Amino acid sequence: MQKLFWILFILFFHVNVFGNYILIPMDASEQKNHLKAYGVAYKALTLEISVDWLLNYRGGSFMVAYNETIERDCKIKGVSYQIISNAQSNAILSEIADPAVNMDVVKLEKAPKIAVYSPPNLQPWDDAVTLVLTYAEIPYDVVYDEEVLAGKLLLYDWLHLHHEDFTGQYGKFWANYRTQLWYQEQQRSSEEMAQKNGFAKVSQMKLAVAKMIRDFTSGGGFLFAMCSAADSYDLALAAEGVDICDTPFDHDPMTPNAQQKIDFSKTFAFTNFSIVTNPYQYEISNIDVDAFQRQQKVNEQNDFFTLFDFSAKWDPVPSMLCQNHSAIIHAFYGQTTAFDKNTIKSSALIMGENKMLNEVRYLHGEYGKGTWTFYGGHDPEDYRHLVGDPPTDLELFPNSTGYRLILNNILFPAAKKKKQKT
Repeated sequence: MQKLFWILFILFFHVNVFGNYILIPMDASEQKNHLKAYGVAYKALTLEISVDWLLNYRGGSFMVAYNETIERDCKIKGVSYQIISNAQSNAILSEIADPAVNMDVVKLEKAPKIAVYSPPNLQPWDDAVTLVLTYAEIPYDVVYDEEVLAGKLLLYDWLHLHHEDFTGQYGKFWANYRTQLWYQEQQRSSEEMAQKNGFAKVSQMKLAVAKMIRDFTSGGGFLFAMCSAADSYDLALAAEGVDICDTPFDHDPMTPNAQQKIDFSKTFAFTNFSIVTNPYQYEISNIDVDAFQRQQKVNEQNDFFTLFDFSAKWDPVPSMLCQNHSAIIHAFYGQTTAFDKNTIKSSALIMGENKMLNEVRYLHGEYGKGTWTFYGGHDPEDYRHLVGDPPTDLELFPNSTGYRLILNNILFPAAKKKKQKT
């Protein structure tokens, strides 16, 4: 009996002293699969296990109290992890608490409920957010115009706007793709949806949807948009009461002098921009940088943008959104590639930019009780993602810095709100 007692005591001592926490490092050298690590953290939250997000510690690592399910999840998903003792955990927290270092701890407490605004009919392009959510095994629901208009956004904490044109111009694809079946089906189904919901035009329905999304954000929701969804969303809000769609898009001419009637006070991020009225031009405004001009200055090999370095202790929100194992991110094109810095409101917080090109890639702001984040470009691991290209296989890019920015936004709503420092 005495021998058995000492065996049990040693086992108990080993588990509780030498295995109290799971550390998931997120630095470049130690983590084999950064993207799935976010899925592990999200899984812990669904099990009501709080997660410590160690801002700027080894690339923005995660630490959780030891749990067999979480350890097994790391093994299954190929996520690198370490079992550390209570003493080691305290040493890490002590290092982070040092006022001289730019680190902090943010406690993640509740798994956010995620929605993706995406059309139900098949599109000839994929979406980076849905790709990475699926790869990281983070659950989400798909909503579209009917669900938004019915008020169902109240069921969610976080909303992503899929590659979308909220102005009712179908992405200005008319010039090149109007004979394609997918384009014709998109226009037909959108017009039917508008009529079904009591709108005379698709642009009017999209504006109503945009305003519902605005109210979702104002009420405390977290909004994330990439590519054309970002600038077209703001343009739709600014053009309320103004017809900026030419005849090919809504079967009647635009409002005369439409540019002079744009109301920039209604937007989230952009101001003093000019709309593009030519239906043959593949652009809705000058918010998006000029692709031809930037191609004269950069190519795939030297096209990068840099993340800002925020104070983790004083600016935890942008610090969370910028967590990465590299501050230099390889750039990528999209229908909206990047945002012209001259069109960005002073109230918006720039988090990633290419100063040489005067373009912004990643920006954030508050609206009412909620927040929004806009990210330029279409696919972080496909430099020129064209209509009809196959989806990116993220098994080939498990350590993608560009995709990590998306997943930072997924976990951001789970953070326990900290009191403002004075």
